[in-house]
Amino acid sequence: MLTGRQIFLYGLFFSTICVVFWSTLPIALKLSGGFSDPVTLTWLRFSVAGLILLLWQWQRGALREFTKLTRKQWLTLFAAGSFLIINYSSFVWSLDYLHPGSAQLSFQVAPLFLALGGLVFFKEKVRWQQWACFVVLGIGMLTFFHPVLTGQGAGSSNNVLVGFLIVQLSASAWCLYALLQKSLFKILSSTNILLGIYLYALVVMFPFTSPSALLEMDLNQTLVAAFCCLNTIVAYGAFAQAMNYWQTVQVSASIALTPVVAFIFTEAAVTFGWWQGVITSSNADSLSLFGMGLVVAAAIIVQFLTASLNKRQAALDKLKTSHA
Repeated sequence: MLTGRQIFLYGLFFSTICVVFWSTLPIALKLSGGFSDPVTLTWLRFSVAGLILLLWQWQRGALREFTKLTRKQWLTLFAAGSFLIINYSSFVWSLDYLHPGSAQLSFQVAPLFLALGGLVFFKEKVRWQQWACFVVLGIGMLTFFHPVLTGQGAGSSNNVLVGFLIVQLSASAWCLYALLQKSLFKILSSTNILLGIYLYALVVMFPFTSPSALLEMDLNQTLVAAFCCLNTIVAYGAFAQAMNYWQTVQVSASIALTPVVAFIFTEAAVTFGWWQGVITSSNADSLSLFGMGLVVAAAIIVQFLTASLNKRQAALDKLKTSHA
């Protein structure tokens, strides 16, 4: 039986692993642009992760879950896979236009899209406190990108706008994947959902890939590609383990720090002169950093607010039921 301190430390460890891997992933994806296109790299990541998960689930005898799926549920799984493919591929594509940390920060609109999806598809309520957090998030995003919006930034405003819109496509696709995945939780474990998606992607993406380019990689490029594949397995595995020890809201709040850590890693790479010409500094001023703080704070607060409001609503529903 684990003590409260041990549970906290295990949760902290796995959440930290998840944040570190997701923070360094944009840097690796940026480097991959020199030897692979987004679709081929995404196919490689899904294929490696899918084959490893297939062996893992087969040894555990967990593949029997798939025999219970109806035709509609198979279609739901494939639809979720299609949106996750768009999510992965478009995020890699966005790095042609955005600094790695900026891309991670731009993805923080995902909670807003997820809340809107819950409102539309599951008739979930979005309270005014949550809307207030989303407004702060939007103000923070505008503040962060203010040098580009006012024409003072070093980069092209058109490039930043294109990159930002691509990230919004990626975040929207991820939220649709998450909403579809939610409807499958009663039939499949989260591991089997990912396994089904990875194997589906392995097949449907292959005609659009260029595997021959992967055979021409040098040692450094192979290491970058291997890290991207490893990241797919380790980050999601650590995320799942963190959820075993911490509440969802605690894990979500820690994950919201990913853009900050991504900025730190990117600036460290620039400082030490690693990957010159590919990884560059964002040259963020104090106002931009303040905007980043607003985005991260809003993303964290909305997680705690949502958990608190859901808990209160559940208590009210229970009280109404007891009086009925």
